[in-house]
Amino acid sequence: MDEGPLIESRRLLVPPKGAFWVFGYGSLMWRPEFPFVQAASALLRGWHRAFCIWSVHYRGTVEKPGLVLGLDRGGACRGRAFRIAPEHAIRVADYLHEREMVTGVYEPRYVTVELEGGKRVRAATYLADHRHPQYAGKLAPAKLLRIIREGHGSAGSNLDYLRNTVRHLDQLGIADGPLHRILAQAEKAETRGRAKG
Repeated sequence: MDEGPLIESRRLLVPPKGAFWVFGYGSLMWRPEFPFVQAASALLRGWHRAFCIWSVHYRGTVEKPGLVLGLDRGGACRGRAFRIAPEHAIRVADYLHEREMVTGVYEPRYVTVELEGGKRVRAATYLADHRHPQYAGKLAPAKLLRIIREGHGSAGSNLDYLRNTVRHLDQLGIADGPLHRILAQAEKAETRGRAKG
């Protein structure tokens, strides 16, 4: 399936005045790799961070997919928002397209986020597309745990991806109980497996 047209149609549009915000909920929070003039803790309501995207490259394969994070409907997500200056807007939008749109599973959209202090701004982010074949949805806990423990792709193991995410969230002071619980269960299962071996 050629996703080229879909991916191209999902280029992030820069607002007329140029300046815009970007909301990061995963690696963008600690590794933005684009110029910004302000960073702030931000809360997005109506969407939550979840292992809802099949990974067939970085943390899994086509034959044995892993799972990576996406923004799925419901709940809320605390992340970081970055304000982009007008002179960097087009370059940052192009960079985000190259980084996020490896396939068409994410849909760029402007959402309202609440910054520290209560100020609300519109920010660009990438939402999970429920219609895409890589959308995994809400998996049973046992299945999710098994996939994360067994997944491995070009960027390493799925479990290392989870560990790295939780470590960085902790460093940023962002609580995410579900991810901490998944990691605790995965490490407990790993310890049991070593003891049996």
